[in-house]
Amino acid sequence: MTQRLAPCPDSPNCVSSDAADPAHYAAPFTIILPAREAWPLVREAVKAIPRTEITGQTDTYLHAECRSMVFRFVDDLELELRAGEGIIAVRSASRKGYSDFGVNRRRVERLREALRSRGVVR
Repeated sequence: MTQRLAPCPDSPNCVSSDAADPAHYAAPFTIILPAREAWPLVREAVKAIPRTEITGQTDTYLHAECRSMVFRFVDDLELELRAGEGIIAVRSASRKGYSDFGVNRRRVERLREALRSRGVVR
């Protein structure tokens, strides 16, 4: 069973590498390791994000819930390994509200940097 990333809503509180519009688009992670080596390192990097819990995972898909520090709002982080394309598609979105003040985009870029520093992505 292949899981696909959920589409972003019209509100500006979501970013996704599958989004067609620039406001919601975030580049996928380009893996530089073999997929079977990269995927466990991706899971480790997600587990290291503060207040984040992995709630579902397969060999190619990961879903995590990220809670804000003060109000404990939940954001959804999704990653999909697309080994044939050499990428990991990513989506981060707020469950509630309209604006996220850039939180989801920063989360994706911090994860990208964490994976870059581990030699997983370029």
